Amino acid sequence: MSSLNDQGPSGVLLVDKDPGFTSHNAVALCRRILGTKKVGHCGTLDPMATGILIVVVGKATKLQDRLMSEDKVYSATIKLGVETNSYDADGEVVRVAPWDGIDEGKVRAALQGFCGEIEQVPPMYSAVKINGVPCYKLARRGEEVERKARRVRLMECEVRRLDLAVGELDVHLHCSKGFYVRSLAHDLGERLDCGAHLTALRRERSGAFDVASAISVPDLKAAGRDVLLRRLIPVEQLNLH
Repeated sequence: MSSLNDQGPSGVLLVDKDPGFTSHNAVALCRRILGTKKVGHCGTLDPMATGILIVVVGKATKLQDRLMSEDKVYSATIKLGVETNSYDADGEVVRVAPWDGIDEGKVRAALQGFCGEIEQVPPMYSAVKINGVPCYKLARRGEEVERKARRVRLMECEVRRLDLAVGELDVHLHCSKGFYVRSLAHDLGERLDCGAHLTALRRERSGAFDVASAISVPDLKAAGRDVLLRRLIPVEQLNLH
């Protein structure tokens, strides 16, 4: 089935986002290449993050909420001993503390404490709105406001690498929508009483979509309209639950 109809192109495009290439950049580029304004995305990735970004075009924009409600899979790197105001490496350091009294057992036990349904407070540097204003805009003005905890779920949290010599660990996560991996890193640092922040994040899967099927940013920038039309997944082929 063609991804082009009388109302213009329609479908889902999977993009493998690079660091520094924003979700807004991806939407703007697709709009220009496809020649249509009806383009959006499902689930913002932080500027430093990489991985799968779902871009919706035409009729597929009506499915944004459903696509964003799917579970996500991430790989992440967390640095112990340093806390930042944004909970990631892009922020300013607000605390430095030793982690030499922490062993592997304590790290694993602390992480397991976040598994299941939990109440999680979003970072101040986030798109969560307070009285209609995104928190990140308030944070840039130096304002700190109370954010309501939200119920999220962490189905899996596996430690893939742990190097206590440098205070660093890699984790593999399977979580619900609305889960902030940056908050997990921050809260882990609080629980271990040494501070922590996120240094790398990659979204490997969103719902049924895997990053292995996504177009890279260099290929997206080089692509013509015909290439993107061939890569669009028609709405009729989407397997939504």
